[in-house]
Amino acid sequence: MIAKLRIAVIGAGYWGPNLARNFDASPDWDLVAICDRDRHRAQLVADRHGGVRVVTALDELLAADDIDAVAVATPAATHHEIACAALAAGKHVMVEKPLADTASRGEDMVRAAAEAGLILMADHTYCYTPAVLKMRELVREKALGDILFIDSVRVNLGLIQPDVDVFWDLAPHDLSIIDFVLPGGLHPLSVTAHGADPLGAGKSCVGYLVLPLHGGAIAHVHVNWLSPTKIRQMIIGGTRRTLIWDDLNPQQRISVYDRGVDLNLQALHEEERSASTVSYRLGDTWSPALPEREALAAMVTEFAACIRENRPAITDGEAGLRVLAVLEAASRSLARPDVAGLIANDQRELIGETL
Repeated sequence: MIAKLRIAVIGAGYWGPNLARNFDASPDWDLVAICDRDRHRAQLVADRHGGVRVVTALDELLAADDIDAVAVATPAATHHEIACAALAAGKHVMVEKPLADTASRGEDMVRAAAEAGLILMADHTYCYTPAVLKMRELVREKALGDILFIDSVRVNLGLIQPDVDVFWDLAPHDLSIIDFVLPGGLHPLSVTAHGADPLGAGKSCVGYLVLPLHGGAIAHVHVNWLSPTKIRQMIIGGTRRTLIWDDLNPQQRISVYDRGVDLNLQALHEEERSASTVSYRLGDTWSPALPEREALAAMVTEFAACIRENRPAITDGEAGLRVLAVLEAASRSLARPDVAGLIANDQRELIGETL
């Protein structure tokens, strides 16, 4: 039998209890402790799981020799400090999205994990859902053909966050999915962001991201805290088929349409392109059968497998950095509407020059 790994959850606010529940239920893990500055809040979570140890000081937690890994569920501004301290203490680390509050701090975390020979995993939860795993499979086996466009919508009547705008709050979900699905990850040629603050909240509450991709494709992400209806939808259009993911439709989360446009370019010269013929495909629609399971359960299983096999997670620190690169470029674009945020090929050298 393989000995269980021992985990502590840092942060007992909104997301921490969900992580604690899944680690406690996993056959791969022993939930050892809950760490939060608010002892009462931590105790409430600990009591749901057999009264595991409650710790209020991070140094005390990381000094313990009965902990192999930590899961960080705290505000993004604290991720760098906590993760680097945990890695220095010899603990593997999972961090909720976004990986950090700046790309440079995210790079520090990735570097520290590599130097220590430890696992750093980004909690990109959606990437572990059966639907998104199927989307990745269909895209990578070319069932959709070459990707032409990605259109993602994530809107709801949501809580206006005190520390981040709507891009940093909601877009990491969509960006992490796009990064996970596309072969080679998300490498946009540039990032253009448009945001609005109609309430006078001091930050964008409605936002649009435009991401030109290699090969002429384009991705568009719409996020909104002010919509009276909740929508979680992504459309991925290809040269062969188009896929629609509707996360709020459990009976049919994925629909694949054998429909599209074929452009037969018979003309050789640009001025003669009007001679080309256009045809429309109107084929079948099908929906793959998907298992219903909690994404977090699959994610904690992946975390354990990475540690035991000493391999990167499918949502590793590099994936977290690619998402951070887009978010930072979006912030620069918002600050200077006449400037698009450019991203270098390695996704780390962030440039702010006009296109």
